[in-house]
Amino acid sequence: MTTRILFVCLGNICRSPTAHGVFEHLARQAGLPVYVESAGTGGWHVGDPPDARAAAEAARRGYDLSHLRAQQVTGADFHRFDLIVAMDQSNFAALERMRPMDSETPVELFLSYAGGDRLEVPDPYYEGGFDLVLDLIEEASRGLMDRLR
Repeated sequence: MTTRILFVCLGNICRSPTAHGVFEHLARQAGLPVYVESAGTGGWHVGDPPDARAAAEAARRGYDLSHLRAQQVTGADFHRFDLIVAMDQSNFAALERMRPMDSETPVELFLSYAGGDRLEVPDPYYEGGFDLVLDLIEEASRGLMDRLR
């Protein structure tokens, strides 16, 4: 059975498309049956490709984000996916506010699958740190894959 996972950040141009690309790549290599998308709680970048800095850092590690385009989360996503994964507490809260009354789809923080004390994937859009974001996403992706096995 294929597990359907949605990764969510604010604008869907840095963290969540990176998580989308990394997790999809690693899961494919491991032979895990998953379907992956990413989205943002905000709609400012709908239709845009991932941030060039995120795409470049991902490419340095062998992940291709070029096929991804930003989209915004909708209430219907709570019925389309088996798991929704938020990059930080703010987006987690926004997802819970938009949750349809009849949805029991789990919403979890991505770094809950990583081994460290950090709870949030920092937003590198203004501050940089795309390499750290990728480190955290790779670690959490491996943890999530372990959970799915």
